[in-house]
Amino acid sequence: MTSSSRAILHIDMDAFYASVEVMDDPSLKEKPVIVGGTPEGRGVVAAASYEARKFGVHSAMSAYRAVKLCPNGVFLQPRMSRYAELSRDIRAIFLEYTPLVEPISLDEAFLDVTGSQKLFGSGEKIGRTIKDRILKEVGLVASVGVAPNKFLAKLASDLEKPDGFTVITQENAEARLAPLPVGRLWGIGKVSQKSLANIGILTIRDITNMPHDVLERHVGSWADRLKQLALGIDDRPVVAHHEAKSISAETTFSTDIANPDELRAVVDKHVERVARRLRKAHFLAHTVNLKARYADFTTVTRAITLPEPTSRTVLIRGAARELLEDRLGRKGRSLRLLGVGVSNLMRSEEMQAMLFEDPASKRERKVDNVVDALQDRFGSDAIHRGTTGRRTPRK
Repeated sequence: MTSSSRAILHIDMDAFYASVEVMDDPSLKEKPVIVGGTPEGRGVVAAASYEARKFGVHSAMSAYRAVKLCPNGVFLQPRMSRYAELSRDIRAIFLEYTPLVEPISLDEAFLDVTGSQKLFGSGEKIGRTIKDRILKEVGLVASVGVAPNKFLAKLASDLEKPDGFTVITQENAEARLAPLPVGRLWGIGKVSQKSLANIGILTIRDITNMPHDVLERHVGSWADRLKQLALGIDDRPVVAHHEAKSISAETTFSTDIANPDELRAVVDKHVERVARRLRKAHFLAHTVNLKARYADFTTVTRAITLPEPTSRTVLIRGAARELLEDRLGRKGRSLRLLGVGVSNLMRSEEMQAMLFEDPASKRERKVDNVVDALQDRFGSDAIHRGTTGRRTPRK
């Protein structure tokens, strides 16, 4: 497959750590939030909101310098477990559209959606859908770049930050790249920029205009790579570092909940999301997990192993309800967090279809497919199943 026929996304969360803090504490909105370091000037900045960046504050800067630049900054200690939790939620959305997800960090990833376009539309459409879903379902803003390769996708996601969405094609890549400073190319830092400036290279256009032999005399074998990048050529694949080991969804309540009907409704909603993600990613799950956190922050997990791997909503829901109602041992106590997950995953194609499927199972699969199609078209909250359901026998 040629580079020009690929559809690659680079998705980068805007000021991720700082944005999470503002989302969790709306009183911080429009304030210069600095994550990492202290107001006394100790430590290092891990992230800064865009309001803080206006003062020149940026990540990896000493807190001492940040205080000098932004004396009214709101300094917060990083909450890595919270950032990781939301990163998992975002990545779960990615996996609904392609298994080819290459995480770069908690807040950015490459996605190869080339093989997903027949099902979900063009790369641009998939990118916009994912961006909208992250905002709606997670509450955070992402910048998205769409291009035929990783270099151009990464460049595109940076061009219109924050809240950016940029498409670069192989046809317009050279024109988009030409006026940009040479530092936009991968691998060119401040030292390299100075060296290139000494031979008259300030923009990417300067690289394309310079004869190859002249460039090679100055930078050696690096000339080939520079020329390719300047033309927007990059054939590196998107590499999924590992298969998903689990899929989950959870909610931390603003007010602790003890009502069993409300808790059951939360479980059912999470089951819908988890089962849908399973089917989208073409996985089957052998184990259903429940996570609960009490008002005193005690966290308990319970699990059921199913007789056979499944992605059917009704079976997962039955197991999750059994965990909530019979295995959790809540005894009427309030919960502040409740989550449902599945693990021990396998690819659906690895399990042969049953030769004799009972009529009830066939009906359930058809319902799953219909609900998935409606939610794909109208949103995940457009339709939900009724609240009745059956439990699943366990091993």
